[in-house]
Amino acid sequence: MNRRYLAGLLMTMLVAMFSGAKVATAGEPIRIGLNLEVGDVTSTSDDAVRLGVQQAVEEINRSGGVLGGRQLEVLVSDNRSIPARGVKNLQNFAAMPDVVAVMVGKFSPVALELVKELPELQIPLLDPWAAADGIIDNGQVPNWAFRLSLSDSMAVGAVLNHAKKRGIRRLGVLLPNIAWGRSNDEALRARAPRGGVSVSRVEWYNWGGDRGLMQRYVALRRSGAEAVFLVANEREGAQFVRELAELPESQRLPIISHWGVTGGDFPKMCGEALHKVDFVVLQTYSFGKPRNDKARHLGEKAQTTFSVAHPESIPSPVGVAQSYDLTRLLAMAIDKAGSSDRAAVRGALENLGPYDGVIKRYAPAFKVRQHEALGEGDIFFSRYQADGRLSRVDRF
Repeated sequence: MNRRYLAGLLMTMLVAMFSGAKVATAGEPIRIGLNLEVGDVTSTSDDAVRLGVQQAVEEINRSGGVLGGRQLEVLVSDNRSIPARGVKNLQNFAAMPDVVAVMVGKFSPVALELVKELPELQIPLLDPWAAADGIIDNGQVPNWAFRLSLSDSMAVGAVLNHAKKRGIRRLGVLLPNIAWGRSNDEALRARAPRGGVSVSRVEWYNWGGDRGLMQRYVALRRSGAEAVFLVANEREGAQFVRELAELPESQRLPIISHWGVTGGDFPKMCGEALHKVDFVVLQTYSFGKPRNDKARHLGEKAQTTFSVAHPESIPSPVGVAQSYDLTRLLAMAIDKAGSSDRAAVRGALENLGPYDGVIKRYAPAFKVRQHEALGEGDIFFSRYQADGRLSRVDRF
């Protein structure tokens, strides 16, 4: 068994131990459940989310906790990126009266299945990464899901704007045949063509099952595509980049990527191939230029934890920053609600005051009919450097 699996197993056992706990009384800890892809062997996103949450919790507790002195605690359960496991984990957390909310990881197929359980379980679901539109646009009243991340509609809008700025008129699209891919396809149908940028062709690949993507790439080139919008996680993305790098330079189209690839050690998985391809990726935060002391301290903690020399080398940076800000907002909601009652906390999340976070100033983060804390204007593009750093790109 590897370290990540053992850690996930231990945490899953810990969650099971708490499942029969009595109702928490005043002074006892209030717990946050993390429902993450711990057992996904190439993922760094779960480590990033855990670090962001834990750092926020430590700071909150040092400042006196919530509700006049109650400490926050974090429980982690491993869903291994499998929706059914994620649902079981959510049900276990909901059965623990002292768990006030559950945070999910990067996989949209998992998060979408969790959302279906919310009307019955009635526990706030916090999303610091997964991007499928339906996680928040779920039609449920009241809505128990809150996201501090981009959505696929935001991502698609940013990709189309980026393509337009670069003079790209025809965009080929490579999508996984899972819920995340379908979410992006729906967003593209709603938003393209935009400003002269049209989709020349959409190709679907088998997530986790395709041996190669070259046949699909060739079909996109033959359709007249001038660049490729890639929706992939680190494994499929790295496979595609390695295949693309083997082609003659004149046959390598620019790649505009969704951010799933940043959820693992993408530069290492690509090797030198990454620097033979014109590759940019969506992001919402970079530790390269911290906006305040909070961000600077979080970046220093992440550098130490992950043993990296440069803040732009922090793995899965959006996971660290977004989970940190989301945890801070949850603590504000607990204090505003005056209790750890889940329904009261859900309502308080919709009525928070301003908060100056790591990513931005939220004024406020959420409203009754707005459960998205970020917007398309918070998105930018980054490029991997030769040493593996992920650096923001402001001009093209």
